[in-house]
Amino acid sequence: MHKRWENPVSTDATRPQAPVPAAFQVGAVALSPATVLAPMAGVTDTVFRRFIRNLGGCGLIMTEFTSADGVLRDKRMRGRYLHFYDDEHPISAQLFGSDPVVLSDAARIVEDLGFDLVDLNLGCPARRVVKCNGGSGLLRDLPRIGEIFRAVRAAVKIPFTVKFRAGWNDNEIVCADLARLAEDCGLQAVALHARTREQGYGGTAQWGWIQAVKQAVHIPVIGNGDIRTPQDACAMIAQTGCDAVMVGRAAASNPWIFRQIAQHAATGAYDEPDERDRYDMIRTYFQMLIEEGIPGATGKMKQFASWFTHGVRNGGALRKAVYEAREEHEILNRVNEFFESILRETAAAL
Repeated sequence: MHKRWENPVSTDATRPQAPVPAAFQVGAVALSPATVLAPMAGVTDTVFRRFIRNLGGCGLIMTEFTSADGVLRDKRMRGRYLHFYDDEHPISAQLFGSDPVVLSDAARIVEDLGFDLVDLNLGCPARRVVKCNGGSGLLRDLPRIGEIFRAVRAAVKIPFTVKFRAGWNDNEIVCADLARLAEDCGLQAVALHARTREQGYGGTAQWGWIQAVKQAVHIPVIGNGDIRTPQDACAMIAQTGCDAVMVGRAAASNPWIFRQIAQHAATGAYDEPDERDRYDMIRTYFQMLIEEGIPGATGKMKQFASWFTHGVRNGGALRKAVYEAREEHEILNRVNEFFESILRETAAAL
């Protein structure tokens, strides 16, 4: 399913605003500030997570969503999706699947690996996941979800959370019932992406569903959907009363967003990146990919170039240069050449 990484909405400056909380608590784990990097397939690997962590402002980072069955069958999958470094704490591992026994066994592995939290994915709308009754495919089977909740909760001592969508479609909204079920089964927090499975990544997130979930339970509620600016994050807090905000797609094009949210909460203003900031950001991320030896790093560098160059002057030329390059160091050289030229032009114009 296509993700609309560029899906802009107008920011209404007149919307009520409330500062994003400085911290929130999930079980015994204190998280500060109250911001969460959403789990995103193909994006939130260890390099991107550490990259976001180093930029500052993010309270909790999450892995890519990971097949519980694959974790049990293939140790290589554990190494690829569940590998993390000490400087990534606090970190949550997200699992998907539909078998309570398999998920509980995979959760034990997550706990043994040292993760701070484990999360269940009930939100992925991709057909290949849904047809296996995983992700949002389970939203039509609350009894099975209850079995999974109870099995995983009994299997691990670390905090257990769930991320889900509002329902299958507008006629099958189950978010408040699902949140109450999670609380009754001992989960310590819930995160709602305020879209339905049918919406995919299109349309507008309905924040009223987050408010309904917040009113339905006493455990922390994390809001997700259409946060593209610090003002959006503050508007979500004001409108829904949620305890924390989760940012997904916007972090790929603006990885400073967590730091900006923290700045906005503290001062009412935030820094906008200049050309030097963007150069340092792209170069640092690409160097991290090369040093980590991520499989398919060349393809990932080209993929991220389309997001990271958002807002870069003459960014189309840089994207073209990156796409035409054949290997990692050539890509990095072209990034260096492009930005050094831009910075020389800027210095000469002063």
